[in-house]
Amino acid sequence: MGETILVVGGAGYVGSHAAKALAVSGYQPVVVDNLSTGNRWSVKWGPLELADMHRPDQLADIFRHYRPAGVMHFAADALVGESMRHPARYYRNNVLGTLNLLDACRAADCRNLIFSSTCAVYGTPETMPITEDTPKDPVNPYGASKLMVERMLADHAMAYGLRHAVLRYFNAAGADPEGEIGESRLVETHLIPLAIDAVLGRRPPLCILGSDFPTADGTAIRDYVHVSDLAIAHVRALEQLIAGSGSFTLNLGSGTGHSVREVVDCLARVSGRDVPHTVGGRRPGDPPVLVADVTAARRHLGLGFEASLDRIVETAWNWSSRA
Repeated sequence: MGETILVVGGAGYVGSHAAKALAVSGYQPVVVDNLSTGNRWSVKWGPLELADMHRPDQLADIFRHYRPAGVMHFAADALVGESMRHPARYYRNNVLGTLNLLDACRAADCRNLIFSSTCAVYGTPETMPITEDTPKDPVNPYGASKLMVERMLADHAMAYGLRHAVLRYFNAAGADPEGEIGESRLVETHLIPLAIDAVLGRRPPLCILGSDFPTADGTAIRDYVHVSDLAIAHVRALEQLIAGSGSFTLNLGSGTGHSVREVVDCLARVSGRDVPHTVGGRRPGDPPVLVADVTAARRHLGLGFEASLDRIVETAWNWSSRA
């Protein structure tokens, strides 16, 4: 294996796919996770170091032992509703935890860091599609905590020479096409796994949140991007940093929007089964449409992000129906 990369939060959904992409590309991923929400079974391509972001001594020991060439940082609390109820937890874990990680990077002279950010930093944009220059105005503590970290990274770049890539995800979805890992968490909020679980009888019928949006079918439109495409994008971004590029920020999405009803219909088509569902009211502050402009990401990373909705849903269904 080649250079060692710490994958912080690498037992989670996107992090575990990134660890596989790193291994396929010749790197040695080392997963750093406290398993509070991650899965031990998803760590398959390198060692697992059990550590907590609030234990600087543990982080220092890991950096000292592995001497990584870079860090991919996925560790964060990421439930919007929960962040509204417990903002202190989100600022403590997402912001203070990241500061501890940045301290460890600086002490070990590790200058290459990929940050897992989110389209939630934009809040409710007035224009579509969303570019990297769209004004940032998060409407919940989760998005605000991610934007705070983005500012911390910029300040560390200026003061300490940290090279970083901020990758703002839209809706990560799907599963490893080879079926080795997929999306699995106790507290599920994502549309596709909730719909699949409803089909399989593992959860109650899916509740479609809002049918009166100003869209063609009345349901909210989102940009779904395959998780394996996200993983490859992280590796490409890391390679650019290691080669000495400056820091950069990119939206990661497909550039195409799909409504909730389109996703439900796609799952019915892929699975050959009806999707049990009800229709409820909108969530407060839910934008009608969120779609990324991925021109910069395609140009910068040389990736197409072209996995179709059918392909995304098919890989998710194949994974979940076998689990």
